[in-house]
Amino acid sequence: MDYLNAFLCGGILCAIGQILIDKTPLTPARILTGYVVCGVLLTAIGVYEPIVKWGGAGATVPLLGFGYSLAKGAEKAVQEQGWLGVMTGGLSATAGGIAAAVVFAVLMALIFKPGDKR
Repeated sequence: MDYLNAFLCGGILCAIGQILIDKTPLTPARILTGYVVCGVLLTAIGVYEPIVKWGGAGATVPLLGFGYSLAKGAEKAVQEQGWLGVMTGGLSATAGGIAAAVVFAVLMALIFKPGDKR
């Protein structure tokens, strides 16, 4: 059942993104940043935690999940370090994912020839 929930949750989030791309004048970059900000805001008001409990990886892997990780990291760091944690917690919580993205991007650029689409 966990796999089905993850599939449904991730699918719904991706479908909403696709609808935004198709039906609005928003650019993909604006949709991307909007998803991250929505993840932070929904976490801050306590709405995203039940979605994460239900959807598992379907809720934590997409961009909303990145915002969720930023917010949870900042929340934990504030509890441990005080208000300095607002600045450091989100980056500490997501550093592994960011580092992996950079490393894999460099590897793909070395394996394939990057360039403009023609």
